Amino acid sequence: MLEAGLSVEELRHPQVVRLSRDTYLPRALSGQLVSRLAAVLLTAPPGAVVSHLSAADLWGLQIPLRDRSDERIHLSIPGTSRAESRVDRRLYRSDVAGDDVLRRASLPVTSPARTWRDLAAILEPQALLAATDQVLNGLASRAELGEQLARRPTGRGCARARAVLPLGDARAESPMESVVRWLVLHAGLPAPDVQYDVRDPARAFLARADLAWPESRVIVEFDGDVHRERDVFVRDLRRQNRLVAAGWTVLRFTSADVLGRPDDVLAEIRRALRA
Repeated sequence: MLEAGLSVEELRHPQVVRLSRDTYLPRALSGQLVSRLAAVLLTAPPGAVVSHLSAADLWGLQIPLRDRSDERIHLSIPGTSRAESRVDRRLYRSDVAGDDVLRRASLPVTSPARTWRDLAAILEPQALLAATDQVLNGLASRAELGEQLARRPTGRGCARARAVLPLGDARAESPMESVVRWLVLHAGLPAPDVQYDVRDPARAFLARADLAWPESRVIVEFDGDVHRERDVFVRDLRRQNRLVAAGWTVLRFTSADVLGRPDDVLAEIRRALRA
């Protein structure tokens, strides 16, 4: 930076953020993903590609259960590189084939399918299922994800990816809904219908359920933060009343339930299915 004509005083200005020993960014841009990525790439090793969680961010994937305290940029670099991870970047030594590198926001990034395979190495199964659902919703096909597994059939994450891929469902509408579905499937409960349209005997539409077991007339809903808003809360109550009046059991859970007492959540679903 000094070679570029900037003084030490300018680099220490309150409106300048230091990302690492040789990377600085205007404070106004420090919260913008693309700006941070571009800044870190400036001093990254040759051949570096945005990958893993940073690639997920670029592709618009919402990854649940993520440690947001780690703000490092994730990059894949050639296996022969001697560069090391540091405060602003997390490096993965992994050769990325040319057809696995795309441009997004003018930056080199792993393709959605390659990103999914990389995520399998670092995410828990429930978070990977959430990523899988989103990738299948227009970013890559199941066959393309299978091809990534075929390219790297061994190594970290392969077993997890192989277990999760068949369960992926593009109809899922929220990451935590996917987490609930993993909880259900991993416990050996019957697979639910995803985003199921509930209709009355006259076939009139009543509601769309996150997860449903039509044979048992059981519905499971995940209530995120938006459901705390008054208008949404009122609509939810009216909707639930319609469903209960139509003979459905409706179970609603929050992240505090799913993450804090998963065994209780499963027990409630199990009881409802057996009733």
